[in-house]
Amino acid sequence: MKGRVLIVAGSDSGGGAGIQADIKTVTALGGFAMTAITALTAQNTQGVHDIHAVSEDFITKQIDVVLSDLGADVVKTGMLHSPSVIETVVRALKDCAAPVVVDPVMRAKGGAALLQSDAQAALIDLLLPRATLLTPNVPEAEALTGLTIESVAGLQAVGERLLTMGPKAVLMKGGHLDGAAMTDVLVTAERSSIIGLGRTRQDTLHTHGTGCTLASAVAVGLAQKLTLHRAVERAVAYVDRAIKLAPGFGQGHGPINHAHPLRRADALDDWFEGEYDDD
Repeated sequence: MKGRVLIVAGSDSGGGAGIQADIKTVTALGGFAMTAITALTAQNTQGVHDIHAVSEDFITKQIDVVLSDLGADVVKTGMLHSPSVIETVVRALKDCAAPVVVDPVMRAKGGAALLQSDAQAALIDLLLPRATLLTPNVPEAEALTGLTIESVAGLQAVGERLLTMGPKAVLMKGGHLDGAAMTDVLVTAERSSIIGLGRTRQDTLHTHGTGCTLASAVAVGLAQKLTLHRAVERAVAYVDRAIKLAPGFGQGHGPINHAHPLRRADALDDWFEGEYDDD
């Protein structure tokens, strides 16, 4: 087991997204997951039915006790639903030197708002400058910049705009663009890289939690000392296969198969060509 990831995010009672997806992903890819839960959701494949906030003091306590004892190689943030929660998390991480992967969670797959309307400014002003990597989908990137994305070139242009807002790198996810192919773009100060150019879009409703999963997969890769580019490549491949092997649960947007590298004992090393140890 290699790579400690502290996940600061909300819980999904349906198990497909949020903290549950994050823990499954980090574990499946050979890392060690720790958590600070920011909210509880009553959620299934058909939507978010209720949200119960966790107090800011308890969020801080979770982060403090984990970092002071176990430490973290990478921090990953997900659902931070209010300005006060964002402020709390940024303050709690003030003395943490670990890289931070920020998934700017705004809406659930079914459309329910997971970010309060007055929290976007705090997200931009406080959290984006703290991000080592920001992982927005198209609607999130458009909301953060006010720009419209209609193509892969648009992904790159908006990623470059987001880069000026503070994060050290931006992974622009192209899943919401039209067309039979899917492409993501990794934007850094040095260059823009196309990830998974033209890979075939899978015609399925079973994509719940893909954003959480992708960000956590990148986070554990960074915790295992992969380069950013390689961590992103591995994460994209992991999510694509998890969609392909989705179990088909639920009547709505169903979960993906987070456990697929563990189907046999030597699968991790074979699947990733032995590029990191599994001890």
